[in-house]
Amino acid sequence: MPKPVRQERLKERIRTNPFITDEELSLQFGVSIQTVRLDRMELGIPEVRERIKLMAAESQGVAKSLGMDEVIGEVIDLQLDKFGISILEIGKEHVFARTKIARGHHIFAQANSLAVAIIDDEVALTASADIRFIRPVRLGERCVAKAYVRSAPGDKGKAKVELFTYVGDELVFQGHFVIYRSAKHTEEKGAAENADIR
Repeated sequence: MPKPVRQERLKERIRTNPFITDEELSLQFGVSIQTVRLDRMELGIPEVRERIKLMAAESQGVAKSLGMDEVIGEVIDLQLDKFGISILEIGKEHVFARTKIARGHHIFAQANSLAVAIIDDEVALTASADIRFIRPVRLGERCVAKAYVRSAPGDKGKAKVELFTYVGDELVFQGHFVIYRSAKHTEEKGAAENADIR
């Protein structure tokens, strides 16, 4: 593949998946990791860690229900009462020593804390969770969790959150959470909606 074509495709691949690593790109394009790094440098594209930091800095929301340091993983996008994205790098502290497979409670904790963090309320707690582990996650993999608020307008005091965790393009975990939110938020939202009607 000619260099200009490869670079254009590389740029598009990174645009559609900013979490993709140089190693993954080298496998997809059949070139060395050094070639990918040189292409990125020529195109002015930072490495994956820098891209993640930039996305986190541009994140538009600040969690109200949790401190950002209480969310498991790194939040890179947060739109309160809409959606959020977090990333968890699976390190030695997350896996079983013998199998190098991530302990399930770390994957769940990332998902659960993101589901709570996207709720636009001072008080948000998990009321229930229907979860499914789809495949084991291993040492060195990067879990990207994406959460979406799916509440119906009449859901008083509760929010429904749908969450999907991916490694690359592969779904590894999914959950449906019901998050309790304070009655104060429900009352304030109702008062604001009534004021809009008038």
